[in-house]
Amino acid sequence: MNVAPARPVREIIADFLQEGPYAVAGASNDRAKYGNRVLRAYQHKGWKVYPINPRESTVEGLAAYPDFRSLPERPRGVSIITPPAVTERIVAEAADAGAKFVWMQPGAESPEAIRIARERGLEVIADGSCFLVETHFRG
Repeated sequence: MNVAPARPVREIIADFLQEGPYAVAGASNDRAKYGNRVLRAYQHKGWKVYPINPRESTVEGLAAYPDFRSLPERPRGVSIITPPAVTERIVAEAADAGAKFVWMQPGAESPEAIRIARERGLEVIADGSCFLVETHFRG
């Protein structure tokens, strides 16, 4: 099965940023962590975003969800800030939840996670592009 990207990553990023809702897998209450900074970048833009963290009840004032099945609606795009072995599971869960896109932040990606995501029909951003850079978030 060919799992190469169907279109250039710049097009995928532009489409990802067009509309939500979004979810952040690996959202954190630690403001020094990228899982927190990415969530705040979504909030700064005023975009609907759901933090996913099974160990938190809230993150940055938002209700946190333990998994994709618990979300009140289907996320269109998912930012992933987890260790690569966890990312592999997250991309399958995102596909099951009906997401269209996954954005693996630098350090979250692995060849296996990318393969799983593409095989499951997700559009993938995992080329080292950073959500914080793309959205010009400085928080």
